[in-house]
Amino acid sequence: MGIRIYRPTSNGRRNASVNDYAELTATTPQKSLCKRIKKAGGKNNHGVTTCRFRGGGARKLYRIIDFKRNKDNMPATVETVEYDPNRNCFICLVNYEDGEKRYILAPQGLTVGQKIESGAQVEPKVGNTMPLSGIPVGVEIHNVEMIAGQGGKLVRGAGLAARLMAREGDWATVVLPSGEMRMLRVECRATIGTLSNPDYQNIKIGKAGRWRHTGRRPHVRGKAQNPVAHPMGGGEGRANGGRHPCSPTGVLAKGGKTRNPRKVSGRKIVRRRKTNRGEQLVL
Repeated sequence: MGIRIYRPTSNGRRNASVNDYAELTATTPQKSLCKRIKKAGGKNNHGVTTCRFRGGGARKLYRIIDFKRNKDNMPATVETVEYDPNRNCFICLVNYEDGEKRYILAPQGLTVGQKIESGAQVEPKVGNTMPLSGIPVGVEIHNVEMIAGQGGKLVRGAGLAARLMAREGDWATVVLPSGEMRMLRVECRATIGTLSNPDYQNIKIGKAGRWRHTGRRPHVRGKAQNPVAHPMGGGEGRANGGRHPCSPTGVLAKGGKTRNPRKVSGRKIVRRRKTNRGEQLVL
C-alpha cells in the first residue's frame, strides 16, 4: 500500500494526500450486507442540537460486519478486499462453504483466495479467530472481545494490534495499542494478525472541505465567541477565559472521571494507558 500526494495546483491540494488503495479488489459492496443509516446531524428526537459541529457530509451505506466470528469449523474463502466508509481499516468479503457470505475486518497480509476459519482448534494464522485460551503467547491480535460471545470491542482501527502477554488460570493478560494492560477471560475471542491500512495515520487532509465531506462542521473555540454565547467568551484583547475550560452550558471540560467504578471492566486493568507525557501509570 502507499500514499499518493496531490500535485500542488492550489493551496488546498499543496498539503493533501490520499491512500492509493492498491489492495482493494472491488468497488461495489455486497448489497445483501448493507443497510442505510439515517444521520441525525447531532440533533436529538426533538430537533435540539446535543452534539455540536456535526452535520452534512457524504451519504454512506453501512456494511454489516461480523465481529463475533462464531461460525466455527467452517472454512471460508476471501472473495474481495473492499473500502468501508464507516471505518479506517479495510474489510473482506468471505464466502463460507455453505454459501453464506459475511464481511470481516481485513488483517494485513490477507489476500483474495486465502482460507480462514474460526474455532477453538484452528491453526493460529492470520485471519483465523479463536479463544484467547488457544492463541500462542506473544502473538499479535485484533478484534478482541471483552465479554465472551459479545463480539469484538477492542482493537478495531487501521494498523492496530494488541499482544497476548500471558495466561494464568481463567484470565489472559493483553497489552492494547494505547499501552494499557488489562486482563480478559480466556473464553473471549480474538483474531490473529494486524489490521490493514497502517498508513492511514500518515494521510494529510489538506483542506477544510474534506472534513466537511466526513460530516464534521467548523469547531469554534469558546474564547473566540461573544460572552452571550459562551462562558469563556468576550474580554478585552485575547483574553484566556479567566476560568477553567467549560462547555457553553458551564459544564467543566477537564478533570472529570469518565470510567464507571461499578463496572468490572475498570477493575481488570493491570496498567493504565500512556499519558500525554509518555509515562505509564502502574496501579
